[in-house]
Amino acid sequence: MAKTDPRHLRPSDLVRALNSTPLGEVVSERQLYRHRMRAGFRIGDGRHIDMLRYAAWLVDELERRLAVGPVDPKAAYEATKARAAARNAELARAGQDIGELAAVVNPERKARATGNFRFFCETYFPEIFYLPWSRDHHRVIDKIERAVLNGGLFAMAMPRGSGKTVLCQTAVLWAALVGATPFVCLIAASADRAIQLLETIKTWLETNPLLHEDWPEVTHPIRNLERITNRQKGQRYHGEPTRIEWNADKIVMPTIAGSRASGVVISCSGMKGSDIRGQNHARADGQVVRPQLAMVDDPQTTESAWSPSQSQRREAILAGDVLGMAGPGKKIAGLMCCTVIRPGDMADNMLDREKHPEWQGERTKLVYAFPVNEKLWARYAEIRADSLRNDGDGREATDFYAASREEMDSGAVIAWPERYNDDELSAIQNAMNLKLRDEAAFFAEYQNEPLVEEAAGTTLTADEIAGKLNNHNRGQIPLGASHLTMFIDVQARLLFYVVTAWEDDFTGYVVDYGTWPDQQRQYFTLRDARRTLERVSPHAGRPQDVGAGVTAGRSGGSHLRRARKPDE
Repeated sequence: MAKTDPRHLRPSDLVRALNSTPLGEVVSERQLYRHRMRAGFRIGDGRHIDMLRYAAWLVDELERRLAVGPVDPKAAYEATKARAAARNAELARAGQDIGELAAVVNPERKARATGNFRFFCETYFPEIFYLPWSRDHHRVIDKIERAVLNGGLFAMAMPRGSGKTVLCQTAVLWAALVGATPFVCLIAASADRAIQLLETIKTWLETNPLLHEDWPEVTHPIRNLERITNRQKGQRYHGEPTRIEWNADKIVMPTIAGSRASGVVISCSGMKGSDIRGQNHARADGQVVRPQLAMVDDPQTTESAWSPSQSQRREAILAGDVLGMAGPGKKIAGLMCCTVIRPGDMADNMLDREKHPEWQGERTKLVYAFPVNEKLWARYAEIRADSLRNDGDGREATDFYAASREEMDSGAVIAWPERYNDDELSAIQNAMNLKLRDEAAFFAEYQNEPLVEEAAGTTLTADEIAGKLNNHNRGQIPLGASHLTMFIDVQARLLFYVVTAWEDDFTGYVVDYGTWPDQQRQYFTLRDARRTLERVSPHAGRPQDVGAGVTAGRSGGSHLRRARKPDE
């Protein structure tokens, strides 16, 4: 049997030796491991243990504890728990810290982009702004830059597909990165649309490699979130909270010393007063900031444009709520990019410098002058339509255009010469194709001149109607009138009527008008009528409802028969 050296034992051999006495188990491998860690090389060389030194160390530990006195198990537990909590907190803080920021890759490029919005768009988003700018784009970009850096309100009507939405988005991002404003608000037609626009900006901050190179103080903390929103609460830089917010309708740039974007707020809102009003943000320095810059992208929908009441409501929101976002005694800067859908809609009115001079409205078009050779374009339209009707793709029309292009382009002035599709030869052909597809939509969506304006002789405006008031009391017949006529528009739910007095030369005066049953309110539509024929005579049936309504209306309108000329 090999002789065992008690001063050079392996840990497992020492455990077996100590536990072989009549006392039974006195130490475990786990407990011995803890002793070895605490005693270090005082009891061995790291692989082997000196039993005599180990015994001496145990005696020293016992004497030290006896000198300290009895240990309270509860107190010892609480102390151990506190140490564990402190250790875990320290580990959590270490995990929350985003580490050191990378150096700016190209300081010169960043400095130039800070003061030049056009350079910012071209440099950091070349995949979006890949076509040369038009003159109209230059004007819009200049106005965006003025609004962001110097203030002012600007309204621009641009054709569909001109990139006005992405220009608004990049303007919001640029304003925040360069620290031009502490709070910028992106406004769209609806809250859902505004959130979608803000989500694109968030994606740019997370994924754009050039932005990450030149604005690491912004993008590095954002990328460390890894799209996990809960991480924003504890994120730190050099032990200090970044106070970043990364929500669906609002983001707050990380608070980093020396960053121009530190704590800048970007919010989004739909065209509702309740969404826009009351926006503010409390900063770490104690300031409460409110929006000082508004970027408004297409604030109306097709439905709202065709509703006078909705158009007026949105117009009031822009003129009141948006301009009041900055708070008492402060002006808000902003730019609105819109498209006129119909005369008198919200966009049309906001662009009118007589009605809203503060917005300095300007309209741009796709075509500023149409080609003068109408016969060739008429023939082009016939060839194109015939091709499409026969399952073609219009290639024959393109060939015809190529053969006569110089004559067909004569007189045309196009806003954006580079705007045309792959199967087209020029921007003029693209514009004419859009016009041929739907002329009414073309003039509304691309020219900001809806065709309805051309029919002003048959379309009455509110001012024209007000100018026709005869200023006679209701039910009073003018002296020169010799005949009365009554017209009834029979509907399933209501009867609309008007009574008119006529002079011999056919000059007419509205004497009375209304509905039966009377709705007892000034503004309503057939759809929201509350008092209907069916409710007045619920058991008669539809034909009988109408007959009963005519009878009741005739007896109920007896005040017309009693009406007299003023001299009678």
